[in-house]
Amino acid sequence: MGKENIIEVENLTKMFGDFTAVNAISFKVKKGEIFGFLGANGAGKTTAMKMLIGIAKPTSGNAQIANFDVYKNPDDIKKNIGYMSQKFALYDDLTVKENITFFGGIYGLSRTQINKKTIELTEELNLQEVINQLVGSLPLGWKQKISFSVALLHNPKIIFLDEPTSGVDPITRRQFWEMIYKAANNGTTIFVTTHYMDEAEYCDRVSIMVNGKIEALDTPKKLKELFKVDTMNDVFLKLARE
Repeated sequence: MGKENIIEVENLTKMFGDFTAVNAISFKVKKGEIFGFLGANGAGKTTAMKMLIGIAKPTSGNAQIANFDVYKNPDDIKKNIGYMSQKFALYDDLTVKENITFFGGIYGLSRTQINKKTIELTEELNLQEVINQLVGSLPLGWKQKISFSVALLHNPKIIFLDEPTSGVDPITRRQFWEMIYKAANNGTTIFVTTHYMDEAEYCDRVSIMVNGKIEALDTPKKLKELFKVDTMNDVFLKLARE
């Protein structure tokens, strides 16, 4: 594995019967990079991500995540990454504090570490008024920010975000991206899927998936130059039309 590559994927494929959901994709992600994994719904993004985080077995191909093999070391991968799905991240029927304690325990933190993290998060996110409220009673924007922080509790090397800003208002989206930048500046690698093409502009590099294949991969600036357009949305439209 390359010294500064924290993700290396080679011809990774996932088939369901005769249907190829992910078709021999290859890419590398550097440590501390914000890597955008884009594509329309049904392009194969989520299936690819499930293989990378160790919860779905590839049909063929290879992938190394934080120096661990997706076939041989799926449990080691899970310990070294954070994951935030768009559908499920926190328990609605637990308070914010109980969620932090619960996930801290799952990630193997000691009681002392959990208490320390709870205090840090409370101050960082200004949770004083909501720390003892049920998560289910909070606005979506709050939930997303807390979910992201909880996924970072154990200082993972990589954090996988599956459409993290889906359904939240523009101000919350902006705040969320500020949190992403901060984590990346601290050395955490961010692997993010999104269908908001303006968010692609915030990534260091972007891959665009169409029908299970990666059809483009570069910095947003270079992709716009390559396709001779002004926005990532136009890049995406050109690829989709082809």
